[in-house]
Amino acid sequence: MLITPIPCLTDNYAYIIYDSSSKITGVVDPSEAKPIISFLKREKLKLNYILNTHHHFDHIGGNIELKKIYNAKVVGFKGDKHRIPGIDIIVKDNESWNFGNSTVKIFHIPGHTLGHICFFFEKEKIVFTGDTLFSLGCGRIFEGDHKQMFDSLNKIKKLPKNTKIYCGHEYTYKNAEFCMKYDDNNIQLKKKFEKIKKLRVQNLSTIPSSLEEELNSNIFLRCDKRELKAKLNMKNQEDLEVFKKVRDLKDSF
Repeated sequence: MLITPIPCLTDNYAYIIYDSSSKITGVVDPSEAKPIISFLKREKLKLNYILNTHHHFDHIGGNIELKKIYNAKVVGFKGDKHRIPGIDIIVKDNESWNFGNSTVKIFHIPGHTLGHICFFFEKEKIVFTGDTLFSLGCGRIFEGDHKQMFDSLNKIKKLPKNTKIYCGHEYTYKNAEFCMKYDDNNIQLKKKFEKIKKLRVQNLSTIPSSLEEELNSNIFLRCDKRELKAKLNMKNQEDLEVFKKVRDLKDSF
């Protein structure tokens, strides 16, 4: 399985997925068609599937043009079928779907939007998290609520630790600055931030991250940790309350 990040718009990523054994090609969250078409032409690939994590324009903007050119099938969540342009294949929570020779588990992860899903390639240990989990961050809560987002992140936390995380935006540097402000004694975070600085100086992508790295460094996945609760003066608070506090702090960061 070959994954190629395609920078789109200002800071979005679409991802070309190519299964070399079945010759099946897909794209995750194409915000615009042009850079996708350029890559496919250069690599002499035909697009078979368009996978959408949610309905926001910067994740579905290229759907119709790509579908028109390649007759690709659009895959989206059942609850968002009225908001995903050109949808053909409707998937449900906890359902498995086949991409070439790969089994893809669908997880409904609301919070950022009510119909947000992620695509977990089980054998390859790869997950496309859209705008729910970022490297060192999580998405803003637009349609859902804090509990939904918290529960969605906990779903992702249960995936194998060596799972590679492919998210929707290059937000990692700014997210790292926020994490450092409230979790500055975290040695793993400090190491990750140094790595991020070097990558961004060279204008290189910080994605993918691994779930293990995120569990060690991402403040939004660490709301159950005593040291973080102490830092926030929330020693005896429930994990969800800590998450609410951290998400609100990030909104005004």
